[in-house]
Amino acid sequence: MSIELHTWNTPNGRKISVALEEMELPYAVRTVNIGKGEQHAPEFLRISPNNRIPAIIDHEGPGNQPISVFESGAILLYLGEKTGKFLPASLRDRVPVLEWLMWQMGGFGPMPGQVHHFRAVEPESDRRYGLKRYSDETRRLYRVLDTRLGQVEFVAGALSVADFAILGWAWRHERHQVSLDDFPNVKRWYESLFARPGVQRGFEVKLDDLA
Repeated sequence: MSIELHTWNTPNGRKISVALEEMELPYAVRTVNIGKGEQHAPEFLRISPNNRIPAIIDHEGPGNQPISVFESGAILLYLGEKTGKFLPASLRDRVPVLEWLMWQMGGFGPMPGQVHHFRAVEPESDRRYGLKRYSDETRRLYRVLDTRLGQVEFVAGALSVADFAILGWAWRHERHQVSLDDFPNVKRWYESLFARPGVQRGFEVKLDDLA
């Protein structure tokens, strides 16, 4: 039975569609139109009490019983545990996956998300301080990632769920007003991931109900 992916076409939604494709898991998209407030519907809140996408329902969860999971990082870890893919078994090898996944969840997501917000703020006098603050921090995070990817092929060494998490947000680099030409190691990593058929499918699948 397919996993239900409740989501919308956002960086956090794309993390999960990419992971599901790379892990070759069957899934069905259930769109949650956040522009219309569907994330506040009681039926969605039952599986995502923080009213945020994405969330999943795995009808063949542990013990072959259904389970729902919310928060994109938790979903990635769950899927990695379920399949044994892109999440190392040994604690030593797993630590960098957890580190870079938490790095994304705590910074490389919230910070560029604020750039998205302040770019739309009017008037300019209200926009200036916030946009500079979060743009500077976003570029700092890109530098951190670029330094790391100058040392390893993927953020945790081997390809992992942490890469899928980070890629979801790097996908929006133009909206962050960031050129990957300024971060050559990130650009190499980004292009190598997008050369993967699973990643391509994960970004091609329709995650909204817009025409």
